Amino acid sequence: MRLNLRVIIALIVAAVSLFGYFFNTSKNEVTGETQHVNMSADQEIALGVQAAPEMAAQYGGESTDARATAAVQAVGQKIVASTKAGQTPYRFQFHLLADDQTINAFALPGGQVFITKGILNKLTSEAQLAGVLAHEIGHVVARHSAEQVAKSNLTQGLAGAAGIASYDPNNPGSSVAKAAIAAAIAKVVNLRFGREDELEADRLAVDFTPQAGYDPRAMIQVMQMLQQQGGRSSTPEFLSTHPDPGNRIGELQKEIAAEFPQGVPAGLKQ
Repeated sequence: MRLNLRVIIALIVAAVSLFGYFFNTSKNEVTGETQHVNMSADQEIALGVQAAPEMAAQYGGESTDARATAAVQAVGQKIVASTKAGQTPYRFQFHLLADDQTINAFALPGGQVFITKGILNKLTSEAQLAGVLAHEIGHVVARHSAEQVAKSNLTQGLAGAAGIASYDPNNPGSSVAKAAIAAAIAKVVNLRFGREDELEADRLAVDFTPQAGYDPRAMIQVMQMLQQQGGRSSTPEFLSTHPDPGNRIGELQKEIAAEFPQGVPAGLKQ
């Protein structure tokens, strides 16, 4: 009887988790995709603003280089103003972080975009900076963070259901083992989604950079620089926080060729 009760409770927990995931959908006006999300745009903005100071502190805080900060903000806002990103409810703010040793850039939900002095110092053109920022803007407008939160809630709910169903009072360790397996599966699933997110952010950046007047091929130069840095020393943090889906340069080349079958237009800033 106890076993049946545990199974019933587990099924209820799993059903609630699945229902909450699959019935919370929203159409993304930028990508056209129907997404499983359980956060509103206002909630994403509030979450990003709340987390921004703590994230900045991990990289030495905001840079005191006023000129470089202004350049980052100008390029970022130019991309937003020139693309569909500016038509979203997100409030984009661009931060240059003081850490000049770490090569990284990232975005929080709602429009908080960060780039370290370490990666900025490695860039050789405004177009390369635009490519990095456009990629991060892509993550925001594609609502990747909101999707990951929804997926995390689902996997946690299912893992909890598995733990309830498999719990053996005569062998308490059994639930620990099951939970470990469930966590490992969840990690693999989330890694796969992360790689897909990177490809989508790259595709959006290929769209956004030319609209703002920048040559999208500069993004390939950034990827080449990151690979070179990884070959010389430890892997740049950018490639740790942005999983490499294999041949990312090749994917960018194919996307640019598909976007501009007659060749990239002349006059774009390189």
